[in-house]
Amino acid sequence: MNEITFILNGEKISLQNPSPTKTLLDWLREEQKLTGTKEGCNEGDCGACTVLVTNLRDDKPEYKALNACILFLPQLNDKVLRTIEGVTDKNKKVKIQREMITQHGSQCGFCTPGFIVSLVAGQLNKDRNHDDVIAGNLCRCTGYAPIIAAAEAAHDDVKPSWVNTDNKILKQLGSSGKKKNQNAYLPKTIKELEKWCTKNPKGTLVGGATDVGLWVTKNLRDLKEICFIGQIEEMSKINISRKVLNVGASTTIEVLRQELQKKYPDFSELLRRYGSMQVRNAATLGGNIANGSPIGDSPPALIAIGASILLNRNGKHRKIPIEDFFIRYGQQDLHAGEFIESIEIPLSEKNLKCYKISKRFDQDISAICGCFNITLEKNKVKTARIAFGGMAEIPKRATSVENFLLGSTWSEETISSAMALFDKDFNPISDLRATSEYRKITAKNLLKKYYIETNAVEKNTNVLKIMS
Repeated sequence: MNEITFILNGEKISLQNPSPTKTLLDWLREEQKLTGTKEGCNEGDCGACTVLVTNLRDDKPEYKALNACILFLPQLNDKVLRTIEGVTDKNKKVKIQREMITQHGSQCGFCTPGFIVSLVAGQLNKDRNHDDVIAGNLCRCTGYAPIIAAAEAAHDDVKPSWVNTDNKILKQLGSSGKKKNQNAYLPKTIKELEKWCTKNPKGTLVGGATDVGLWVTKNLRDLKEICFIGQIEEMSKINISRKVLNVGASTTIEVLRQELQKKYPDFSELLRRYGSMQVRNAATLGGNIANGSPIGDSPPALIAIGASILLNRNGKHRKIPIEDFFIRYGQQDLHAGEFIESIEIPLSEKNLKCYKISKRFDQDISAICGCFNITLEKNKVKTARIAFGGMAEIPKRATSVENFLLGSTWSEETISSAMALFDKDFNPISDLRATSEYRKITAKNLLKKYYIETNAVEKNTNVLKIMS
């Protein structure tokens, strides 16, 4: 019998044989009558359905604001959940609720609950970057300033009393969950996952469901064989050595972003613009690679760094350069029953720069994502790795440009000549995000931007950071 157990607003919930694709949002509203969590876009964009989910990471509580609309019930197993109805402290409003009223940040009521939950999560994580915390809550009926004012006024509020209670229960859930595993589709070890994939070679693996969730809510797909891998601790860890960062495939984008802040600051900044906080808290690095999207943001950076992926098929491993994983649109080098176990990121390169071009700064899909990693020796190009998303049917290296640069003097003349070679490497399409010509011109100019930044005394050419 398949059973999942979690805590909802302080009460233990046990569900027998829940539908693996029943969303938390639908369950809360339809079966629990907790209608404070709203349905807006139903695709993880608007944040009206934001809930607070707490899980253990390295035996410490990890507080996550998540979109309930693309969160499946099995993903809650052994976790603690708080909805807008459950964030009050002893039936009294917490400070952020009171300040949203005082600062006139409260809106029509449809999106306000999501803002409250996101800001509670930000407070628990001691995250004072309120712009990032609520970037995934899109409504601005009352204007942006009153909401930020409320967040600032409430940030240093004491933790609600339910936090410590929830954390104690969470540790009990985690310890009991390690003793037995009744769920075939909720493996807790890589060995269990190997067995499941061997038995279900055409099955669907779900990490954070930020992509698969839309298959269900928007495309109405009926997924027959589904396996949730978010509870496999071995695949959620980041192991650091002197030369390599070994990232488990189930590591979330937000966890990776924080880890990369000092090692690869430009890559970390790129990931800050990956979806929203709610999306980054759920989406996994392995999932972003496995879906093979030509506009996924992490593959161009990983290709430019020279990362590899470790594939597992019934315990047999093979390691390939990440650029070799993408064959053509919709096709990856992944055999039946095989899965991505981890990603190896070299730590030797220091010249990586990443550029995401999109119409909106926060929570937008890239029109182009260009990543450059070029090293020099005596002002000549020693190594060059340049990769783009949004320029071809797969994430792809600019090999003609790279080959021309190798051994050349690092100069404006070299850059000007190299820019013309992008036309040999890419023939992008026109779509709603950008025209083919725009993409070609922008890709060329990004190489020039990289050159300017590596040579200028003032290297800060980010228009968002230049002071007037």
